[in-house]
Amino acid sequence: MEQGPALARTGYVHIAFSLGGAQKVDELTARLRADGYQVLSGPRTTGDDYYESCAVGIEGNQIELTI
Repeated sequence: MEQGPALARTGYVHIAFSLGGAQKVDELTARLRADGYQVLSGPRTTGDDYYESCAVGIEGNQIELTI
C-alpha cells in the first residue's frame, strides 16, 4: 500500500478539481502516473459514491480529481 504525504502541516494540503466525467478522471490519472507523480488512490468510486482519484502534486499537496 502506498503511503500518502504527511498531513499534519500548515498551508494547503488538499485541492480538488471537477473534470466533468469519469473518462477525464481516468485519462488525467493515467497521465499523472505516466509522468511520475505518485497516485495515492483510484480512480475509484468511494463509499459515498464519488468517482475520484488522488495524487501528490508539486510541493506535496494532495490533488483530488473528481467528476
